[in-house]
Amino acid sequence: MQNLKIGWIGLGKMGIPMAEQLINAGYALSVYNRSKDKEASLKARGVEVASTPSSLLAECDLVFLMVSDDEAVKQIFTAENGLFANESTGKIIVNMSTVSPGISKEMAALCVRKGNAYLDAPVSGSVKQAETGTLVIMVGGEENAFEKVKPVFEKLGKLSMRVGDNGAGNSAKLAINSLLALHAQGLAETVLFAQANQINTEDLLTLIGNSAIGNIFGKIKGDAIVADNYSAAFALKHIVKDLKLAKAEGLSAPLANAALATFQNAENKYGNEDIIAVLKALKEK
Repeated sequence: MQNLKIGWIGLGKMGIPMAEQLINAGYALSVYNRSKDKEASLKARGVEVASTPSSLLAECDLVFLMVSDDEAVKQIFTAENGLFANESTGKIIVNMSTVSPGISKEMAALCVRKGNAYLDAPVSGSVKQAETGTLVIMVGGEENAFEKVKPVFEKLGKLSMRVGDNGAGNSAKLAINSLLALHAQGLAETVLFAQANQINTEDLLTLIGNSAIGNIFGKIKGDAIVADNYSAAFALKHIVKDLKLAKAEGLSAPLANAALATFQNAENKYGNEDIIAVLKALKEK
């Protein structure tokens, strides 16, 4: 697989460090991004830049997508200069975006009709995990395609697991992000309750971190709360999108409904800040 020519579409906060992992691993990489300024850092490292998704697919064996939402995915596939504007067969397209299972099933069917394979492979983890190649990758699609791509996944994450057919990776990611929302809101509420009762926040976080409920997420977001740093590693508006997607797939439990209402209320003011900025919205309320 090391001789593969890999294409990468989507150079946001996650896309750039993930693409860099593949460059560091010695893969030949070409990229495409709608905002051309984001291609500059990779171009400086000798990475080829494609003018369209279609031209990228033509020259690559394997193409990764890491974009914002269902509409962006659909545009990349079906726009005038999209992936399949020209005929290409025998390719594998891996969509690592957090999107709906429905769009993955739709694009997978399109890939099959064109003689290609599709994997949905969203990730759990944020920028730090992308930078260190320690993401968790959940994959939906044909087992044969997964096995072909697995050596590349191993350069991006500490675990890659096929969980079912196309769409299953997206369903698993929505399940995990729903729990993420509950963790974030729970941590915010806990900190605010402790503060109201004159408990030092750093002391509280040390206690939590050494208890049975301590976890990496709590440590990272606890540090952000103490530092009053709400710059987005994972923007609050994205958890609103994910909770809405999960609800559309049938998640309508009491905690999930409460979390969606909380984050929706916070989105107007804090949507571009980190998910843990929900603490500020709850404090104001």
